[in-house]
Formats: sequence, C-alpha cells, structure tokens
Amino acid sequence: MRTAPESDATTCPLRPLADSVKTARDVTRSTLQGWGLSELTDDATLVVSELVTNAVRYALYPKAASTDHPITLMLVRLAPHVILAVADPSDEVPTRKEPDFVSENGRGLYIVETYSQAWGWDPLDEGGKAVWAMFRTEA
Repeated sequence: MRTAPESDATTCPLRPLADSVKTARDVTRSTLQGWGLSELTDDATLVVSELVTNAVRYALYPKAASTDHPITLMLVRLAPHVILAVADPSDEVPTRKEPDFVSENGRGLYIVETYSQAWGWDPLDEGGKAVWAMFRTEA
C-alpha cells in the first residue's frame, strides 16, 4: 500500500479521540469522490467509522509513544479495488464477535465484514497492526 502512486493513495494521521471518526469519514468521502467512486461512499464511510472507532476505543497506546497521531487512515485505489486500512499501535488481534443487536457495542467487525468484500489485519514492522477492508469498484 505504501508504494501506490500518490494519485491513488491518501493517508491521514488521526488522534485517539472520538472526533477522529468524523475526520476519517470526511477524508474517505472526499477521496472516493475525487477518484470518481461515489458509489462506494456509503459502505466505505460506514466501515471506516467502525475501524477508527475500534482503534480509538480498544487500541492500547504505549506510554512510550510520543506521537499525537498514533492512528493512521490509509486509502489505496488498486483497480478494480479500493482498500482502506486503519493502523494503530496495539498488537491486539481484532476478533469478530457474534453480534448482539440489543447492545450498543460489539458489532463493529460484523459491520466491516458485511459491507466490504473482504477484511483482515496485518502486523506492522514497527509494532501495532493495520486492520483493512477491501471494496470492489464498479468500473
């Protein structure tokens, strides 16, 4: 993902704060519209909301980390797909739970799985992980 041409990639550092979810949705929406992929906007913004919420809520931030932006949103267009990923400093493996539709929590990865073509996670060389979701474009 890091070697994609600049015109086909967007990176946005985020702080571990609730308002970062809105920022991530806005960046995702504007990036997809700029790429002419507005048809992906609704599903992708829903998924990115869940991934950033999980990163803000559940990621363990090492005390040694001296950065204001420990979460990073990345969007990459690799035709015929778009991949969005959210990196955070936690090494904890994301685990999909059976959704409890009465509870306010616990449905995040179920939503990611439902609205994306595929999802997964990868450990990062510098520690932490990136949780990603892939969408197929119509073009």
